Amino acid sequence: QVQLVESGGGLVQPGGSLRLSCAASGSIFSVYGVGWYRQAPGNQRDMVATITRGGNTNYADSVKGRFTISRDNAKNTVHLQMNSLKPEDTAVSYCNLRLGNNWLHEAGYWGQGTQVTVSS
Repeated sequence: QVQLVESGGGLVQPGGSLRLSCAASGSIFSVYGVGWYRQAPGNQRDMVATITRGGNTNYADSVKGRFTISRDNAKNTVHLQMNSLKPEDTAVSYCNLRLGNNWLHEAGYWGQGTQVTVSS
């Protein structure tokens, strides 16, 4: 079993910042990638940022230059620093892991997520 716990969300003004954290525990082996995803009202759940064990990163165009993903491979943790937040960033954010060949989300596994709300 694997447990994913997201935290750090909240209500912030446009232009503000938040730092999200994801703690993973349980039967975690061969972590080859970690990532953040989000789902806004009325939208699908989309990739925000991913990082491989080797440090290669990928960002959605909508967050490029504003968000930064980081991870600790030994501790199985991942963070997302979000700056210059916009109302369009309002969403529930989730983390996920690639264990060996597959991402946990391919099996339908997600944590509870953390709510990010950007509003005046």
